[in-house]
Amino acid sequence: MNSGRSASSIVLINRRGTIVGYLNATPQEGRETLSDWGSFRIDHNGDEGDHDIKLLATAQGLRLAGGRASCVIDDYQTISDRHYREIACLVAGRSSTTVIVAAAPPSRWHAERSLLQRAVSAFTT
Repeated sequence: MNSGRSASSIVLINRRGTIVGYLNATPQEGRETLSDWGSFRIDHNGDEGDHDIKLLATAQGLRLAGGRASCVIDDYQTISDRHYREIACLVAGRSSTTVIVAAAPPSRWHAERSLLQRAVSAFTT
């Protein structure tokens, strides 16, 4: 259900050129819903080639600046063998629904978590 909007990403890179965090907002493109977001996101990651996916937490009925949201926190390994921990939310606003993902390598999670959580909670659709 892409309304002509495009994805936006921000990548945090350290001095060695290693990704230490990223934030991505993408218009809803599939049939995911607030009620099935937890299982949908895990399945979606697997469909993209991620593996060793571990669901750590899930929440529904959240209020973010952008509207109502369901979120997951999970760990996974990408097809290129990079490990990430992410907060991934489906945010249903008044006129659009967006997927927002904030992630960091597990070794950087504690250092970047607060910044990533603030970015997700401040997101508006």
